[in-house]
Amino acid sequence: MPDTPMPDTTLPSAPRGLDHLVIGVRDLDAAGAFYETLGFKVGARNRHPWGTENRIVQFPGSFLELITISDEGALVAPAPRLFSFGSFVRDALEQGEGLSMLVLESTDAKADAAAFRRTGIGDYEPFFFERQARRPDGSEVRVAFSLAFAADPLAPECGFFVCQQHEPQNFWNPAFQQHANGATGLASAIIITDDPAAHRDFLSAFAGFPEVLEGNADLVLTLPRGRIDVLDPEAAQAIYHIEPDTTPARFLGFCVAVPELEAVAARLEAAGIAFAQGDERIVVPPEAALGCVIAFERS
Repeated sequence: MPDTPMPDTTLPSAPRGLDHLVIGVRDLDAAGAFYETLGFKVGARNRHPWGTENRIVQFPGSFLELITISDEGALVAPAPRLFSFGSFVRDALEQGEGLSMLVLESTDAKADAAAFRRTGIGDYEPFFFERQARRPDGSEVRVAFSLAFAADPLAPECGFFVCQQHEPQNFWNPAFQQHANGATGLASAIIITDDPAAHRDFLSAFAGFPEVLEGNADLVLTLPRGRIDVLDPEAAQAIYHIEPDTTPARFLGFCVAVPELEAVAARLEAAGIAFAQGDERIVVPPEAALGCVIAFERS
């Protein structure tokens, strides 16, 4: 088997901010109701022609994508240079619900796909799609996106791509970004792995070579919007109160920023949702949150 090419870190690039996170769920409406109970505003269903449906939780410049399989027959099989989004979602859901893809922003997906090919972190054709979106007044508008995919061979359970918005004025809407829990933005995506340092080259190239803060057992990639936290199991246990395990790299969950924690704690207590609270954050564990750690950080 040929060696995996190492990223060429001499290539110029601009750091990419968080765009969205893909969170697989088996029952989309039940997941939407749960996120509403957490205090998030959740959008209506959107249908994709490749067999998936989603509902979106939007923040300024980023969002959460709750997604499920709606039509197995419409899924496209993976092929050389073709990343099958629907098949990846299906395969991830077979392993369990939770966060399965990290998406960063792009201003030119075709150029990013070419850069990923040059740096050895992805050899996929860019993917374009469009759909109709519904405004709060009921009118429909066009939204369109181009995607460029990358892959970390040391993290086969994790999906990575960048997303270029072609009609951003039709997608982003302040009315969708007002959340009862006070959430103001997507703060981080969390990766858990036995060896954080082994993923540094890939993640740096994928994220456009941002500043990387390195601790004893973790990496933090500081992005123009949000960050990527890469933790070993012991660090993940200490911060997010999960049981440590030995596993290939996977996504643990995400953090959102809130102005204060007390109102979030009161909401969770009233709803009977399990959580742990510290000085800096509130953590809803994966067993209480459809397989995905959901953390609220003080902004």
